[in-house]
Amino acid sequence: MKLKNIIWLLLPTFMTLVSCEDVRSYTELLRDEEKAINSFLAFQHVITTIPADTVFQEGPNAPYYQLDEEGNVYMQVLKSGDRKNNKAEDGQTIYFRYGRINLIRYSQGAEDTPEGNYGDISDMSCYFKFYSYQSSSSYDYGYGLQLPLSYLGIDCEVNLVIKSQWGPNSEISNVIPYLYNVRYFPSKN
Repeated sequence: MKLKNIIWLLLPTFMTLVSCEDVRSYTELLRDEEKAINSFLAFQHVITTIPADTVFQEGPNAPYYQLDEEGNVYMQVLKSGDRKNNKAEDGQTIYFRYGRINLIRYSQGAEDTPEGNYGDISDMSCYFKFYSYQSSSSYDYGYGLQLPLSYLGIDCEVNLVIKSQWGPNSEISNVIPYLYNVRYFPSKN
């Protein structure tokens, strides 16, 4: 058999081997996500329970509170808002501004500029209907962004570490955790 024929026979096998090395399994992506979150939280004070009176420490040095049993969402309260007079109600339209960074890239030393609508005063298009998952606006942004409003006033500001499964629906398969800075606003109607 000629060398040319051997190369043509082996080429598909070689291409398969090369392409398989570049593809990571879902389990490996989940492991990378967990490592990135642990890397970030290793330099933070983390509290694994929510205060019984739901009075959270506030400010840039406040701890990150684990909001669910599995550790999908961690919240640092920068400003708790008016908890008594300004609580979100089921179905209420909540607008928000956010900036976020990819925690996998951050754990690798990247210093990315946060993406989102945080600095654009004219853009108030990001909203959800609080705990109303029949609405696509609620489903699209994921459960993690809504969770702080179960404990804080609508006029709060938080930093959130959100695993991919609890983030935007369109990004779940990417398995990328994000660090969000979020400010919430009630609808005017």
